Amino acid sequence: MNNPIKFTLFLLISLTVTVNGQEVNELVVKEAKGSIEEAWQMYIDLHQNPELSLQEFRTSAKMSQALKKMGFEVATGVGGNGVVGVLRNGDGPVVMLRTDMDALPVKEATDLPWASEAVAADMQGGETPVMHACGHDLHMTVWHGTLSALVALKSRWKGTIVAVAQPAEEISGGSGKMIEDGLYTRFPLPDYALCYHVSADLPAGTVGYCPGPIFAGVKSVDIKVFGVGGHGAMPHKTIDPVVLSAKIILDYQTIVSREINPVSPAVITVGSVHGGTKHNIIPEEVDMKLTIRFFSDDVCRQIITALRRIADGQAVAAGLKEDRRPLIMVDDEDTPPVENDQELVGKAVISMSNILGKDNVIRVDPATVAEDFGKYGRTPEKVKIALFWLGGVNPTAYRGSVEEEVMLPALHSSKFAPDFEPAYVTGVSAMSRTIIDLLARD
Repeated sequence: MNNPIKFTLFLLISLTVTVNGQEVNELVVKEAKGSIEEAWQMYIDLHQNPELSLQEFRTSAKMSQALKKMGFEVATGVGGNGVVGVLRNGDGPVVMLRTDMDALPVKEATDLPWASEAVAADMQGGETPVMHACGHDLHMTVWHGTLSALVALKSRWKGTIVAVAQPAEEISGGSGKMIEDGLYTRFPLPDYALCYHVSADLPAGTVGYCPGPIFAGVKSVDIKVFGVGGHGAMPHKTIDPVVLSAKIILDYQTIVSREINPVSPAVITVGSVHGGTKHNIIPEEVDMKLTIRFFSDDVCRQIITALRRIADGQAVAAGLKEDRRPLIMVDDEDTPPVENDQELVGKAVISMSNILGKDNVIRVDPATVAEDFGKYGRTPEKVKIALFWLGGVNPTAYRGSVEEEVMLPALHSSKFAPDFEPAYVTGVSAMSRTIIDLLARD
C-alpha cells in the first residue's frame, strides 16, 4: 500500500466493515477520565523530576514500579535504563507500546506552579537546568494510562502487550541499545509497535497521522576546512579558510535546490562555524557543524557525496594541496526516518476516528524533526510501526494563534507546556481503542 489512493481506499473499505463498538468506546473513555487524578499526580512528579539522557534512573524505577503494580512481568536495565513489561492475555497478536523517558538541558520559563527547577550534571561535566521540553512526561503518563485501561478491559482483547519505557531518545541512542540488548529476542516479538509524540502544532483533543514516512532521518556532519594562515593585512600570502568555508556553505545551499529530486524532501543546515582567534589573524583552519535531514537512505547518501565533492572542489580551486583538503566526518550513529506502516496506520485511524470522531483525527504532512522510534521498524524482523502526533496545544490558544497569527511555543522551547487533561484523555482513549481493535477477540 504505497500510494495515497490505495490508503484512502483501504480506509473506505475498512470503515464499511467496522462495527461501531459504542460500548467499548464508553468503557475506554470511562477508564481514561476515571484515571485523570492519578495521572495528574504522576505527570507533576515526572515534570518536576526530569532526568537527562542516560541518567533516567529515578524515572526508570518509577515506570518499573508502575508496570509491576498493573501485573506486568518486568525486566529492567534493558539497553541501559530501559524497562520492558510483558502482559499475556491468551493467544493472539503481540502489540508493543513505547514511551520515552529522558528530558532536555533547558531552563523552564513557563512560570507554572509545577515548573521544573531541576539541575543535573551534563556530558561536559558542568551543571545544567533540566526540563521536559519535549513532552516525554506526557508521553509516559498517557502510556501508563493506556496500559491501565487495557488491564481493566482484559475481557475485550486477547494477545500480548509489550510495554517499553525507552531511555536516551533525545540523543537518538536508546532504541538501538534496547534492540541490541535483546528487545526482540528476550521478549515476545511484536506484530505491531505504536507510540505517540506530543504536538506543539495541533490542539489538545486531536491526533495527527501520516501514512509512510512521518519523521525524517538525521545525521550530524563535522567538517574541518584547512587553509594557510597569516597576517590579516597580507591576505595574498595566505589561503583563507574563512573565505573558503563561506564558499563551501553557499555551494551547499544548491544541493537540495539543484541536485535532490524536488519530490524528495531534504534539509541541510550549517549550525556552527568557528575559526580564528583575533581580528587580524587569518587562521589555519575552520570547523563547521551540519545537520542533514532526509526521508530515504538514497537521499542521505546523495547528500553526503555532494558535501564531500563540493568541499574538495573549492579546496582545489583555492590552491590547497591534497593533504590540506577538507576533512568530513559523518556521525556513525544512525537515526533513520520514522516510516509508518501504511496498513497499520489505516487500522489505527479507523479505531481513533471511531472513538474521537473523524474530525479529530487529522492527516498531517511529514515533519523534518527526528525520532529514534524508526529503528524499531528497521530490523530484520520487519516489525510494523506507527507513530502518531498527540495534540497538546490548549484549544483556545490554538484558535487564537490561527486567527491572530501568533506563534506558539515549539517543542524544545523553555515555554512549552501541553494542555494536560484533554491531551491525556484523548491519548489514552485513542490508543486504548486502537490496541483493543488490534487484539479484538472476534
